[in-house]
Amino acid sequence: MALVPVAEALERLLEGAAPLAGESVPLFEAVDRVLAEPVIALRTQPPFNASAMDGYAARAVDVATVPSRLSVIGMAPAGRGFGGTVGEAQAVRIFTGAPLPEGANTIVIQENVRDLGGSNIEVTEPTAEWRNIRRVGLDFSKGDVLLEKGRVLDPAALSLTASANHPQVNVVKRPLVAIIATGDELLPPGSELGPDQIISSNAYGVAAAAQSVGARAVDLGIAADRKDAIAALVRKAVAAGADVIVTLGGASVGDHDLIHDVLTGEGMTLGFWKIAMRPGKPLMFGRLGNIRCIGLPGNPVASLVCSQLFLKPLLARLGGRDHRQDMRPARLGAAMPANDLRQDYVRAVVREDDGGLVATPFGIQDSSMLRMLADANGLIVRPPFASAAAAGEVCSVLMLR
Repeated sequence: MALVPVAEALERLLEGAAPLAGESVPLFEAVDRVLAEPVIALRTQPPFNASAMDGYAARAVDVATVPSRLSVIGMAPAGRGFGGTVGEAQAVRIFTGAPLPEGANTIVIQENVRDLGGSNIEVTEPTAEWRNIRRVGLDFSKGDVLLEKGRVLDPAALSLTASANHPQVNVVKRPLVAIIATGDELLPPGSELGPDQIISSNAYGVAAAAQSVGARAVDLGIAADRKDAIAALVRKAVAAGADVIVTLGGASVGDHDLIHDVLTGEGMTLGFWKIAMRPGKPLMFGRLGNIRCIGLPGNPVASLVCSQLFLKPLLARLGGRDHRQDMRPARLGAAMPANDLRQDYVRAVVREDDGGLVATPFGIQDSSMLRMLADANGLIVRPPFASAAAAGEVCSVLMLR
């Protein structure tokens, strides 16, 4: 089977992927969720002409020239309006948020008023009509579209939704990713290792990549290198309602690389297998009914690079999110050799220098070396058959953080 170019693999992986169905959730559970439908205002805000300041509600004609003397006939605290009408040379003590009394059309702020004793005040600064008043519908009116479908609910959007009188909101379901590690040599962190065993680390990075684009991740554990053990966890993922099944390791061509056989035996239709990239060549993709299956390489760096390039865009699409890789031009901080038929993703340290970015690759790029990936903040992208490049030449960098 010929190696699939990276761009073609991504296009085929995303083909037919659309946002999942919506679900209604309470606002306190809706942070960072994606709207499945627009938010329509169920009320007008403010619902009445409201005072924007603490002061006195009066007629503008009575306070156009100063000093002017007014008689205070009542009080209007927030939440309880004054029931009467403001007449000539009269005022109502009013507080921020309270409804404007009938007859009044301006608010004199309390700093511009002198108490004369009894029920009388003197206005010391002129106040124009409609000053310090929030007019009805200033923010929005009933029936307005406040937030469009696809909006991610940040703090301001959530507050706006609440103010429009929505106790809950319809959001796109978060994709569920079931993660299955494979390998007799693997044990979970905290285990006592035998002489031929290693720690299973990939699931944690893959789960973090999934969660970074709003998906849910469930770790189904480690399957032994037996078809029945792997098949049991695949069936568990299907029963859990997974939208995506991610397998770790076992997707190559060795005697113990069983993922392809197991998944096709469970009914998966193979989409592609083996990508023209480094690291990550063994990546596999297929469909098991409505479930998308991604077989990631077992090497930790390859697994995480493929998660960045393929898993995150897929999950973002299913979750209704707009996801773009952060590609930037940079100058090489060191020379690089010519490339072969695979597209390389080279771990590098990217820094700002003289107004531009400089990307310096690490000298060793073994796909088992996680520490180097943790230290890297970018991947130099070298296209297939790229010629040798000297330090200072322009390259493309995929920023990681």
